[in-house]
Amino acid sequence: MTPQKAPTMKDVAREAGVALGTVSKVINGIPVSERNRLKVEQAIQALNYEVNTYARGLKIQKSNLVALIIPNTTNPFFASFTDHIESSLYKRGLRLLLCCADGIPQKEIDYLNMAANNKVDGVIALTYSDIGKHIPPSLPMVVFDRFFENRVIPRVASDNFAGGCLAIEKLLEFGCRHPIYIRFHSVFPGESDKRKDGYLYACEKYGLEPDYIDEVDRGDRLQIMKEFLEKHKRPDGSLTFDGVFSHTDYHGYMFYRLLLSEGYRVPEDVQIIGFDGIRKFGSDDDLFISSICQPIELLAEKCVEILTAMDGTPAPCLTLLPAQYRYGGTTRDGKR
Repeated sequence: MTPQKAPTMKDVAREAGVALGTVSKVINGIPVSERNRLKVEQAIQALNYEVNTYARGLKIQKSNLVALIIPNTTNPFFASFTDHIESSLYKRGLRLLLCCADGIPQKEIDYLNMAANNKVDGVIALTYSDIGKHIPPSLPMVVFDRFFENRVIPRVASDNFAGGCLAIEKLLEFGCRHPIYIRFHSVFPGESDKRKDGYLYACEKYGLEPDYIDEVDRGDRLQIMKEFLEKHKRPDGSLTFDGVFSHTDYHGYMFYRLLLSEGYRVPEDVQIIGFDGIRKFGSDDDLFISSICQPIELLAEKCVEILTAMDGTPAPCLTLLPAQYRYGGTTRDGKR
């Protein structure tokens, strides 16, 4: 059986009874008479004609595609961010090209090269690689959280410093007297580093002795947590701390599971607040742990808003959005 050929613009023109140039104008949004526009649209629908977005982009230097570079989609935060980016682009008539780089710098560079070759209109990046020198100056780009020492790229982030202060203030409000901080971080600088600054500022403000894990993120993080826990046990088995602020929900949840395995109660013995606001099964309310929640939908919307407004005019260097505390079962406030 011979496969049926996809309809062409010539087929649409023949079906509509108009010139080929008229079909091209309708597809590219150039005004034509209302009568001819309707005839072309009806022919497109009747033939099930699909516009070749890439070929069109080569002619008008615009593909209506935006590349999103993220580490992966297995992390719930990245997955949720991707979902909101796609929705924000779609309502603007744009499409998403998803690029999962797995933290491999060369993959990110390859995606940037693809973008620079006019196959996408811009890039939104959530990256943990040192790719600043590989970003073409002419490429419209917005980054989430990261900044590059050798490039000024508009970036969007939560107010991580205020969020770090808020976490400690909440733990104190709920009765903690010695909150610790757990951080496993990227080797590359980013706005999230300010969560530690917020913790240290709150400790100084409220007369607390700083006590924390601060390590580069790697595979032995659980062992590091176990060693930290052992060092903070008193002879009777009780702990020298009663609250935990975790740099991320993921690491906070790991520590929560460790505490339970060691026979400690959460939140009765130790209260935990994470950072991110990761939700189970995409639910609006069901958090893994109590958390300083990033406004993921608003952050995604702001990234797209800034990217699509780039027309040669300067974009803001840094846009910060407020994060909020939400109960997730690991604190004693009992408020949902």
